[in-house]
Amino acid sequence: MSRDTRLDRRTFVQTAAAATALSSFAGCLSGDDGGGSDDGGDGGDGGDGGGDETADPAENDGGGGSPEFDGWFDNVGNYDGVADHTGESEVTVSVGAQGNGGAFAFAPAAIRVDAGTTVVWEWTGDGGMHNVVANGGSFESDLVGDSGHTFEQTFDSSGTVKYLCSPHEQMGMKGAVVVE
Repeated sequence: MSRDTRLDRRTFVQTAAAATALSSFAGCLSGDDGGGSDDGGDGGDGGDGGGDETADPAENDGGGGSPEFDGWFDNVGNYDGVADHTGESEVTVSVGAQGNGGAFAFAPAAIRVDAGTTVVWEWTGDGGMHNVVANGGSFESDLVGDSGHTFEQTFDSSGTVKYLCSPHEQMGMKGAVVVE
């Protein structure tokens, strides 16, 4: 009888592990972001790089030169601070960079730019299909997997704009643009 119990437990554990893995994988394929991760209000103001933003990025400066992101980067493996690109008219961010257990990252994950700067997201071709979606919905690229594909957005208003890849958000494929 004890042998049957061990077999049942082993079968249960194996089945539960397989179901969990399949559920996670299916979420990546379906593009379902798990719902409800809006991170509070849309804050969008009609296409000027709005989205989930603060009125003044300096208000959120945690004293170390980096704005606070209210937990946005908690599960982002390649976030290592805000890359300063002020003074540049155009900045490129890689889509499908290495991070979060594969090619599931934006690089750099967070950038600081001046108002009027154009951010160009360029696909690496790695990690499958990706997109770039403002957390508040003010912009959204197509879902693409081709190397060299680009999407651009000009940020005219100061604030912090959070964005994500909808199929891989739960894996930590998120980014932010801090506009001064």
